[in-house]
Amino acid sequence: MTFYLSTYPRHLTRRWDMRSSEPQATAHSLPVDVREEDDAYVLSAFVPGLTAEDLNIQILDDTLSIEGEYKQDEAEYVLSELPGGAFRRTLRLASELDADKAEAKIENGVLTLRLPKAESARPKVIKVAVN
Repeated sequence: MTFYLSTYPRHLTRRWDMRSSEPQATAHSLPVDVREEDDAYVLSAFVPGLTAEDLNIQILDDTLSIEGEYKQDEAEYVLSELPGGAFRRTLRLASELDADKAEAKIENGVLTLRLPKAESARPKVIKVAVN
């Protein structure tokens, strides 16, 4: 069996890199980390430069929705890698959430949400009586 390997010339690679820096669609997703604890989910996401007023967080049953927008200026850049435009992330978690007890904070550009599970979704401990 014969394998042929063809590499792209360097000048084509450079041209593709230039194309990738062109403005893309403004709507994009927000990457998150979710950790499960016994009684809650803890979500972390990077939101550099945003404040609490820039975010809209909604909880409905087992669904979490986070919306926001990075402000964009009209300056023309040689290289632009900072996030820009609107984003929306909707997550459906494994159990229902207690929206009234949810907590959110932004510290050093990191959004942290503590999402307590609803009473019906928490594990029940049943003790067995010994005779």
